[in-house]
Amino acid sequence: MRARILSFDSDPGDADSPREGSVVYHQDGALWWANGRIQAVGDYTELAPRLPADISIIDQRDKLVMPGFIDSHVHYVQLEIMASYGRQLLDWLNEYTFPEECRFAQFAHAEKMADVFLDELMRVGTTTAQVFCSSHPNSVDAFFTAAQRRGLCMLAGKVLMDRHAPDTLTDDTLGGIRDSERLISDWHGTDRLGYSVTPRFAPTSTRTQLDAAGGLLRNDSSLWLQTHLSENLGELDWVAELFPDSRDYLEVYEQSGLVGARSTFAHGIHLDDGMRQRLAERGANIAFCPSSNLFLGSGLFDRRAARDTGLNLTLASDIGAGTDLSGLATLKAGYQVGQLRGQPLTAWAGFHALTLGNAQSLSLDDRIGRLAPGMEADFVVIDLFASPLLARRMSRCQTLAEELFTLMMLGDDRAIYETWAGGRLQHRRSA
Repeated sequence: MRARILSFDSDPGDADSPREGSVVYHQDGALWWANGRIQAVGDYTELAPRLPADISIIDQRDKLVMPGFIDSHVHYVQLEIMASYGRQLLDWLNEYTFPEECRFAQFAHAEKMADVFLDELMRVGTTTAQVFCSSHPNSVDAFFTAAQRRGLCMLAGKVLMDRHAPDTLTDDTLGGIRDSERLISDWHGTDRLGYSVTPRFAPTSTRTQLDAAGGLLRNDSSLWLQTHLSENLGELDWVAELFPDSRDYLEVYEQSGLVGARSTFAHGIHLDDGMRQRLAERGANIAFCPSSNLFLGSGLFDRRAARDTGLNLTLASDIGAGTDLSGLATLKAGYQVGQLRGQPLTAWAGFHALTLGNAQSLSLDDRIGRLAPGMEADFVVIDLFASPLLARRMSRCQTLAEELFTLMMLGDDRAIYETWAGGRLQHRRSA
């Protein structure tokens, strides 16, 4: 493919100008892939003589190619309750989330929604996500089957929840672990798929279940862990009541062995520096979910405090409390939260986080997150002139930095012209 090509080799930092050597940009670039992997990337005039004589060249010189976007925290089983009005976290779970997730007891419904969800991800340029399924094992089977059929790199897991939820959603304390073991055996490491052990959050799991989830991680260090942490003040009070022997919310998870280098804790809004430091020391990451935090009124994430303590951060949509699956919308909301905090998010930092940064924090950077030889061929083709307003604003941009910031603030699903994953065309914008 011949196009403008942008990728990151390292963290560009938070300054207005990126750190030297962090950005790789080709104004007239070439991206060559075969058998699902990138073979070469570079300036077109330099790379063209090395290409096979019979190779077909896709001319997208008016487009920008970037690595596929990565979403570190999303619930595919909540897609149809997006934009449900007027509740904060705990009420929202009981009013909307739990009734919706009950529907995934039916395999046919889970199968249909897995395809709908993946269609939506491809439409917004997200090629990898870490996904919460429901507490029903067949919701995981349906999701992984759909992702495998498309050749996608996806992480997912069955929700573990043995209390404080409807009977049709709660699992047997150890039965949920046995279901997880079966799913791990069937899916973890199959093609481009990985398994995330998934206790919903501390209030809906007994200590016995949390301890057993930690046992799964000790038995296989290649597994991931995803859950929620310190999203809402009412949630913090509930956790303190349920786990009086833990000094804080994070220690509930630490005591069960759930905090490690492959652990993602969604939100982390109400943390102190000591908790951030403990997370950083263990290599865990916090998934910053700005549109969800704004929608539920949970609070404003302190990105600077997290960065200052060396805590790994990821960016996430958190559908269905989030308001848009698009990574561009997540960046826009992240910038707005940053402005309210006095912590502006540059386009360099934003697009790095959405690609290589998320890949590194999820321990996937040996496979995805940048455009380089040997990496899996996941990328998006972006139309910077996709809407009349976007085109008008782009026509005034003088630098790549201006273009990226404009895309971050004004772009939407229309800007995703094509999505490629595993070297296969997964989506092309309709006329």
